[in-house]
Amino acid sequence: MTKHIGIVACSAEGAALCYRTICLEGAAILGRHNHPEVSMHTHPLGKYMDFIYEDNWNGVAELMLSSTRKLAVAGADFAICPDNTIHKAYELVIKESPIQWLHIGHEVAAEAKSHNYRHLALLGTRYLMEGPVYPDALAQFSMACIIPPQQVRISINEIIFDELVNGIINAQSRSFFTRVIMELKERGCDAVVLGCTEIPLIVRQEDSCLPILDSTRLLARAALRRAVA
Repeated sequence: MTKHIGIVACSAEGAALCYRTICLEGAAILGRHNHPEVSMHTHPLGKYMDFIYEDNWNGVAELMLSSTRKLAVAGADFAICPDNTIHKAYELVIKESPIQWLHIGHEVAAEAKSHNYRHLALLGTRYLMEGPVYPDALAQFSMACIIPPQQVRISINEIIFDELVNGIINAQSRSFFTRVIMELKERGCDAVVLGCTEIPLIVRQEDSCLPILDSTRLLARAALRRAVA
């Protein structure tokens, strides 16, 4: 018997990549065409963004809990959220959640620790790069978190919300990420966290001079391990 995975989705592209990873890589564990049972619920991204623009993380948590409760009723044994930014509300969510959770930042940090990385570049939304989600997760393993300068953060944020969440992959934007990662390597980073679940759609390992930590796929693989444990 495998456990039933619940996906609390936020943006469509990142959630779809997480879902596809669970289903496709599940076959390597469970056999051809097989994967754990998966349910997903999402409120519109716009509802989340309204609360984020207001810096209302209680509102974000309520949306996440609304999805979690629906997934629990559907039979999910535990929940994941393939969205890094809204993990800022994680501690508010787990206090009220009817089922257990996996934390995306903790899974990325554990993977980084397994490779003995020490100084991690962090790319994501402005809210994620400037927030506590990854600094807190990495601090548990005594790893440093390094982010780009302010103007670069603004540009990355614009690419995410104007292009990536809409499934737009722009070659010029891919080149921009490549340059940013090079600059972060020059600042002493030994790996880069793709801390927006859409960034893996545009940044591949061949585009990066640093080893990448793909938060979307790492979370999906952690969910698979939990489901078959």
